[in-house]
Amino acid sequence: MFRYLQLILLFLLMPAIVQAQKSDVGNWFIYFGDKKINKKWNWHHEVQFRNFNFVGDTEQLLLRTGIGYNLTDNNNNILMGYAYVYSEPYLNNTDQKTSFNEHRIYEQFITRQTFGRFAFLHRYRFEQRFFKDDVKYRFRYFLALNVALNHKQLTDKTFYISMYNEVFVNSKQNYFDRNRFFGGLGYKFSKQIRSEIGLMNQSTNNVSRNQFNLITFVNLK
Repeated sequence: MFRYLQLILLFLLMPAIVQAQKSDVGNWFIYFGDKKINKKWNWHHEVQFRNFNFVGDTEQLLLRTGIGYNLTDNNNNILMGYAYVYSEPYLNNTDQKTSFNEHRIYEQFITRQTFGRFAFLHRYRFEQRFFKDDVKYRFRYFLALNVALNHKQLTDKTFYISMYNEVFVNSKQNYFDRNRFFGGLGYKFSKQIRSEIGLMNQSTNNVSRNQFNLITFVNLK
């Protein structure tokens, strides 16, 4: 089992290794935090630092927060929040960059199901996106699956396979916005902390690009 996990980790680290050469693989550092306020209420907060390369060539900085309410224990949660996004995209066919700010208000519903080794998560999110001279609306559906490897369920000190797919749909014009598919390896240290490493492919109408992801989840009591 340990040798098998080493091979998976080496495969997932290959994009980072080849960054010394010219590569189209970017990298996202992601932190997700949830603070339990009481049995019903929680505070969500996250930071995402996205790079066109492994690190140093900023693509986006995303800061997101929100207050959630558990409908049934921790398996069904509704949440409303705010996000700030700073972007530095390249101008078409040039090495020149531009930059802009975006503010978002969003509402979401999360539901979870667990069947032995298999843990599913569904997230439905509606976003109101505010730019300098425009407002856009977008719906997102996120489906995630975690599969425990060395235990019969996702408990402490468990390696697991992590996969998700998320589709983004605009409210008008080009309805399809993008799709993200992720596959990687995770480790749950405790009830409070787990981490994942893997590759995400992001596809739009014009571009398909791979991103190396390093993700940390922290649940605070």
